[in-house]
Amino acid sequence: MIKKQIPNLFTLLNLFFGCIAVVYITTPGIIITAGIEGESLIEIPQQIYRASLCLALAAVVDYFDGFLARLLDSSSEMGKQLDSLADLVSFGVAPSLIAYQFLRLSIAQDMDGLSASWFQLLPVFILPCAAAYRLARFNISAPSITGFTGVPVPAVGLLFASFPIIYWYAPIEQAAVTGLLLNKWFWYVVVLGCSYLMVSTLPMMAFKFSAISFKKLLPLLILVAIGLISAISFGWIAVPIVFIAYVVLSLSLKYWYV
Repeated sequence: MIKKQIPNLFTLLNLFFGCIAVVYITTPGIIITAGIEGESLIEIPQQIYRASLCLALAAVVDYFDGFLARLLDSSSEMGKQLDSLADLVSFGVAPSLIAYQFLRLSIAQDMDGLSASWFQLLPVFILPCAAAYRLARFNISAPSITGFTGVPVPAVGLLFASFPIIYWYAPIEQAAVTGLLLNKWFWYVVVLGCSYLMVSTLPMMAFKFSAISFKKLLPLLILVAIGLISAISFGWIAVPIVFIAYVVLSLSLKYWYV
């Protein structure tokens, strides 16, 4: 029946947006031009921020495919597998390429950076490997409405999607933040840290409610409050702040999983 395929169409739309994001990230890549007196100027084209918008759209349709599957009672094993395949591209491969481009820029700014070994770029691909492991484990695990085991892959994908927007649209007074995004050690730490969080067995909140109560809604309300305050105060930096808050709250409010 056509009704049974509607959630799968949304899942494929997730993959579609993820593929477009990959195109924006990799084309044309880092630009190297000749500056005054032969100096080399290196920059990432601004269109990479369009990849962030594509990943945001992918996250929206990723949410609605599950919502529609439950609404239309059309959940299936194929839909589950298809969802993971789409998530791997949109929230695993594409974010790793965002990290790859920023890491290239970071290394290129170092002394003799343009001749640096490409081995320094390889750690970013630990991220999609961890995402694949996390998604495969989820597929063979028993369904749970109380929480996730390890940080969900889309959450990590949205975190990485926020970095290009932060880089180009952060106010001047937040120059220290944009400078951090040009530090190679920042990327190594974030990639390895997020990879660990995905493959770990740490309990994470799922925000799926079998019954509504203030006790169950409290973590979500706290996150919303943190997000609103952070957005007003720091703009797009609110995304990493909310991500960190989500991890901390998940580990702190263990009653959620009881």
